[in-house]
Parts: sequence; structure tokens; C-alpha cells
Amino acid sequence: MRTRVRAALVLVALTATGCVRFTAPDSPPPLTTANTPTPPGMVTQRPGAPTSPESDTDNCNRLASLRPIPLPPRGQMPPRTPMAEIAASGRLIVGIDTGSNPFSFRDPLSGDLRGFDVDIAREISRAIFDDPNRIEFRVMRSADRVDALRNREVDLVVKTMSITCERRRHVDFSSPYYVAAQRILAVNSSKISQAEDLAGKRVCVATGATSALRLRQIVPTATLVETSTWADCLVLLQQSGVDAVSTDDAILAGLAAQDPWLQLVGPSLGEEYYGIGIAKGRDGLVRFVNAVLVDLMASGRWRAIADEWLSMLGSTAALPRPTYRD
Repeated sequence: MRTRVRAALVLVALTATGCVRFTAPDSPPPLTTANTPTPPGMVTQRPGAPTSPESDTDNCNRLASLRPIPLPPRGQMPPRTPMAEIAASGRLIVGIDTGSNPFSFRDPLSGDLRGFDVDIAREISRAIFDDPNRIEFRVMRSADRVDALRNREVDLVVKTMSITCERRRHVDFSSPYYVAAQRILAVNSSKISQAEDLAGKRVCVATGATSALRLRQIVPTATLVETSTWADCLVLLQQSGVDAVSTDDAILAGLAAQDPWLQLVGPSLGEEYYGIGIAKGRDGLVRFVNAVLVDLMASGRWRAIADEWLSMLGSTAALPRPTYRD
């Protein structure tokens, strides 16, 4: 297998903290012969093979969440509520990722978790404890998010988790806190410029992501390569193990910022609304998180977080207008 060995691999760690865009030379490095990487957990889904069980419809009013409650004073959670239980435990446990720059990634210098999702989670910790750092992050794969909530291994999942009717059967969601567009990431010298160009190609997606289902519907002849993390998809694309990666534009922009020979192409393949995942039966926590989101928007804090982490998209992000049910 001929593999493109890029100097950009060296840039991954260097750009992780700031998503800095480097200017590419006029032409990519020459191709050499090497073994295609096989990241742990990689699965190849041939055309016609079923994808992960994310069959979904829009008939569940999926974006509607519980109406927020008045926010209690920080550090003074009402008794006999999920927030009081969390406060008594001394920490908020949050499921997150470390390979989804600019949403959540590990700073290579300090080792700290940083990103848009990280800051949103810290604001929820601040609302409970009056301290943004009373938080324990548990790193998990996209495919493990629902089970982690159902098994009460975490209090929240703040991990680019799209709200779908299928997932709503098992867990609850906050109102949307971000809306993304699914697009395609490809090498800038390739001839891929739209979804139709993926026919017969190998396309990387993360296991458990909704991207796979939409791709299978739009391009049924594509071979889907599922990996544990988006960082694995980046390495596969850099080393010619796949022809493209497809997921939400903000995640792809974070990958593209780490390699000057990659670019986002084509129009949106569909919108993805991110919600904060919460276990069923914790309605009070859903209402509390929704109240925190309202407060973040009213105070301008959500805008400040978005401007810090999502400016690479080239357009102003907006908090989706919430829809509530009693």
C-alpha cells in the first residue's frame, strides 16, 4: 500500500493548543511505501453492510427538552435533587473525548483538557459548586456514551453528542447547545469535492457517530471505516488508509488545522444538534442544565466560549433556539 508520509504528522501536537493553520508548500511530500495503520478497534464496513444501530426518524420531537427551573444560588443545591447528590459526592462526573479538537482535547504541554465542550462542562460545575474545577472527566469512545449514562458511570456526557430519536429511547438530553453541519474532509490534491465523489471510496467515521448512517444513505457504495476516535481517522487519512473523513464541520476543522494538505469540501450533508446527555429519571438535572444554558447565553458567556474555540469555522456560531416541553 502506498502511503503519503507527511511532515504534517509532526504538526499535530504543535497545533493542538490553538488550531493554528499552517500554509502548505506548493506540493505535498512524495509518496513512499509503508504499511497502512490499523488503529485498535478499527472496523471496515463494506457497501451494503449494516452500520451501527442509529436508525432514526424525526417523529419524536427530538429537540424538545424539559423546561428550565430557576437557578438556585451556586453552592446551595435544593435537597433531594440530583444536583444535591452531585454536590454531596464532591464532584461532577462528565464523559468526554480527548481527540475532538476544538471541542475537547488534551493540551500537549500542560496535559489539561481544553475545548468548547470542556468549558461548557466547567460552567455546569460552577453552577453546582461555585467552582468550575470540581469536575472529573472520564474519557470515552463515542460508542460508549449511551451505556455510560444508563449505567450511571457519569452524571453528564458533553461530547459532541447529536440528539437523535434512537438515543432518546435510552437517555435524555438538554436543549441543543450547538448545531453543526456534516461535511467531508479530504486531501486538497484529491478529486473529492462533494458527496457523490465518495462512491467506491473508503471513508472514515468514528464508531457510534451519526455520520455513518447519513453517509450510508447518501453514498451507499462507499466503504465505511469505523475507528474509536476522530484522531485515528486523521492518521488514516494522512497515511492513505482512507480517502476521506466525514463528520461535523467543527470537528473536521479541528482535524484540518493539524495538516496543511487537508481541506473541508462540499456543501452540508445535514445538520447535527448537540445536546448534553443525561440519564433517564433525572428530570431535575435536565431542567437544571437547561437553566445553565439559558444563563450562559444571557450573560454572554456562551458567546465568549464559542468565539474562543470555534472561530476557525469562519462564521459566527449561534446557540440554537430551545424548544421546551413540560
